[in-house]
Amino acid sequence: MNSYVSSVMNDLKTRYPWEKEFLQAAEEVLDSLTPIIDREPKYKANKILERIVEPERVLMFRVPWVDDKGEFQVNRGFRVQYNSAIGPYKGGIRFHPNVTLSTLKFLGFEQIFKNSLTGLPMGGGKGGADFNPNGKSANEVMRFCQSFMTELFRHIGPDTDVPAGDIGVGGREVAYMFGQYKRLANEFTGVLTGKGLNFGGSLIRPEATGFGVVYFAEEMLKTRGESLKGKKVAVSGFGNVAWGAASKANDLGAKVVAISGPDGSVYDKDGVSGEKIDFMLEMRASGRDKVQDYADKFKGVEFHAGKRPWIFPVDVALPCAIQNELNLEDAQTLLNNGCQCVVEGANMPSTLDAVKLFVEKKTLYAPGKASNAGGVATSGLEMSQNSMRLGWSREEVDTRLHQIMVNIHSSCVKAAKEYGHEGNYVLGANIAGFKKVADAMIDQGLV
Repeated sequence: MNSYVSSVMNDLKTRYPWEKEFLQAAEEVLDSLTPIIDREPKYKANKILERIVEPERVLMFRVPWVDDKGEFQVNRGFRVQYNSAIGPYKGGIRFHPNVTLSTLKFLGFEQIFKNSLTGLPMGGGKGGADFNPNGKSANEVMRFCQSFMTELFRHIGPDTDVPAGDIGVGGREVAYMFGQYKRLANEFTGVLTGKGLNFGGSLIRPEATGFGVVYFAEEMLKTRGESLKGKKVAVSGFGNVAWGAASKANDLGAKVVAISGPDGSVYDKDGVSGEKIDFMLEMRASGRDKVQDYADKFKGVEFHAGKRPWIFPVDVALPCAIQNELNLEDAQTLLNNGCQCVVEGANMPSTLDAVKLFVEKKTLYAPGKASNAGGVATSGLEMSQNSMRLGWSREEVDTRLHQIMVNIHSSCVKAAKEYGHEGNYVLGANIAGFKKVADAMIDQGLV
């Protein structure tokens, strides 16, 4: 970091010492922006870094609801509207007991650059609540979602802020929130994405993030004259992203040999394909994500309790679960076992020291803000379909998604090369995403 970048980062550490996830995300981004800050003094002159690290607005509110026993419950709800320089705020809503403002600031900050990279007119935002939908009845989830939206609806809209789903918020939760928004606002608009197909949703949205990760991995491998065909792949997570990634990896000729869940990992030498991928989807739909069930169902599968899938020899690793799931020790194990490509499907799943090792060893490594942008890109396509009152075919959405991921890859490669760090996708993604937003902020004046 140069002195200007360091001063901004140090100021953040002084003001928000308890927001560890946000500080981690900010350090990763700011550190890689040094080349563009050094070359283009306009960003320092306009104090862009000081402005971009602070959200435009943070909403925090109580969410009271009644459980099935008739007892009152109260949770905390949040919406971080981070940056609207290039479009309305766009980002998911997460329901998880571990949700904090730090979590949502890190996710919203990342979302600014991710959305910028898609080329679509979307700003960055994120929201959620410390509510755990697991173990709740459908009626309890509905009452919570309705209460959550009763407060949030006044702060969002199709041209203001367009939330989507995230961890703990699937099609059911989006539908409940959409219904309550429609009831309160008295309008049917594309104010949420990830909706059901029968009321304005887009085809392939659930699997889009996973598809995009694999499309990005294929583009990375092409830079070294290779492809996914015949490669062994490890995928972490047992949700929609992992399911989509496993599906598309198979389509492109790879063999997914390892998957994981909260209980551990499995190694399937025959590959996760066909009915096995369908089983992943069934388990996800049932709300149960124990990969031991997979090992119990299919023959010849090894179950490793409490282990991550990074212990197995693979060519490509796709971390698709949650932040900081891949640490320095995991990174070293992957490299020792011959892994040549790490592509993030989750948000910030690799620790900073793991990222530094991948970059130092010139591993093909893609940060989530670039490689997992397929989900929000398809949400952007859903917004377009809603605005035009049209529905595109599965093939058309997939084609558009594929091209967006190709374009994101190209932008990252071009920016890294332009600023003297060819092959560094972290620097390339951050600079490419930052430049568009920062220039728009300068154009719009002091806002």
